[in-house]
Amino acid sequence: MTTAEHLDTIDGLRTREFPAEPVWSGGQSSGPGHHLVPVGRTADFWEDGGSGRPEAADQISAEYGALTQALTDRWGQAQVFSLVSLRDRGFDGEEIPEPWDELSNSTDHVHLWRAGDRWLVAYVAQWDEGDPYLLMAGVTVIDPP
Repeated sequence: MTTAEHLDTIDGLRTREFPAEPVWSGGQSSGPGHHLVPVGRTADFWEDGGSGRPEAADQISAEYGALTQALTDRWGQAQVFSLVSLRDRGFDGEEIPEPWDELSNSTDHVHLWRAGDRWLVAYVAQWDEGDPYLLMAGVTVIDPP
């Protein structure tokens, strides 16, 4: 996908109804007050022993940079929001609201913009060492904790 297509996806998320109950399907997560979706991905690393990882990291980093710049052009300077302490608080038993719990278990930080009454997030996730890098985008009305 191109950066323009990523922006179209995010624009669609901004107007999409939030489900009453959490839904997870095909790498997408939605629930009361949020949507998180993959907008880009690399190949996985199960068959190549990880030899393609450096090139894939460069690719996803470039896509992430282009997306964050496009969102900054549109919505102003992003906040780079660290999720490490949030993840630690969750591990210590604190109840973290969604989507922030899912985000904190997916990445160390997100880029965050305020767009009207919603927050936009962009980040890179990788669930397991052999899994692809995923360029993720999201929309939420839930304030960061």
